[in-house]
Formats: sequence, structure tokens, C-alpha cells
Amino acid sequence: MATERTELTGAPLHGFQGDRGEIPLAEGPLGLSVAITREAGSRGGSVARLLGRRLGWQVYDQELLEYMASSDTARDDILRDLPPDASAWAEHRLELMQNEGRISHMDELRGLPRLMLMLAARGRVIIVGRGAGYLLPGESTLHARMIAPIPARVGYLSLHLRLTAAGAEEQMRQRDNSRNAYLSRHFHIDATENCGYDMILNSLPLGEETCAQLLATAARSREARWGERAG
Repeated sequence: MATERTELTGAPLHGFQGDRGEIPLAEGPLGLSVAITREAGSRGGSVARLLGRRLGWQVYDQELLEYMASSDTARDDILRDLPPDASAWAEHRLELMQNEGRISHMDELRGLPRLMLMLAARGRVIIVGRGAGYLLPGESTLHARMIAPIPARVGYLSLHLRLTAAGAEEQMRQRDNSRNAYLSRHFHIDATENCGYDMILNSLPLGEETCAQLLATAARSREARWGERAG
């Protein structure tokens, strides 16, 4: 499955030979993306990795995205096989969202959104955090939110970070506040508004494997429906 690609849009506009100053833009991403927003300790990263193995898609978490955004070599290595006009499409969407007031104009933010848009242009990627679900086109993105009860989240962080329960709870609240502030400041949204998501999954009763299975089923179904419309 990893070697196949369902084209979600028509062919890019390569035929124009007039004014070379105007860059032809792709109509949109070539494949579906999955964006996962998560509460701290809800195991969103673990579910994303399981989902990546099920679908055969690359997972980009916050750490990898920030490393790529800060390293020209790492970014170029991963983005080398992007369609020729992916960068132009990413810049076009980024500018459009900024002009519409849907994303901050702050220079400090531009690296990550541009990078996520270029990854999405290729499609069949899973992006965890950094507001990807609010940045990428809704028609080609499955946006899910991972949640869990506070005791379960505290327990997971306590074990994962080797903290006391009190320390884990403080870490949980700090991470939640930081993520919510980031989304509010740069994307002007409230992460707790449920209507912004296609799926909300509670990892405590469902478990990581079931969450990944549900997301994989939804992604395959969404991709198939998109392919029918594009065809």
C-alpha cells in the first residue's frame, strides 16, 4: 500500500509556457493527510505511530517537525521527492490563510506551517500537533483529537517521564496550557471546541490499538471517497 498513491486532485498545471514569472500551482494535495491533536498524556503519539504502521505512512511528530524546520539538510533530504510545484502550492495556501486572518503573520511561525503544507502536498502523511489540523485543507485531511481522563493521563506521564503523581499532573497542565496557547495565538482557535474535529477518541476505554484501527478505517474510507470524486 505504501507504494501506491490515490490522486486526490487533477493533474498539476504544467502546460503554461507564457509569463515565467507566474508559478503554476497544483490544485491541492496528491493524497490524504491525518492530523492528530492531543491532550497531554492521552497517548496521541503512540497512536500515531501505530497508525503509521497500519497505513504504511510516515509520521511527523512535534520533535521531528521542529528539527526539520531548523535544519536545511534534514528538510531537503525528506522533501526532495515532492512534486515540483508543492512549494508554490504551500506558499499560496499559507499566504491565503494569513490574508484571511486564519493564521498569524508572525515570522517565527512561518517555518513550521510551510513545512507541514509541503508534506501535505505529497499526501499520505500523519502529522502530530503544531496545529496541522487547522492548517491543512479540510477536504484532504482527517483531523482527529486524542483525549483521556485526567487520572489516566497523569498515570501515563508519571510512568513515561518518571515523575511523581504531583509532578506528572503539573507537567500535564503545563503542556495542555502551552499547546492551547500556541493554537490560540497562531491559529486563533480553541482546541477544546469539539466541532473542529472529524473524530474524537478516548484512549482509556478504547486502547491504543483500537484507536489506531478506527483512524485507519476512517482514513481509508475518506481516501476512497475522495478518489471517486476526483475520478
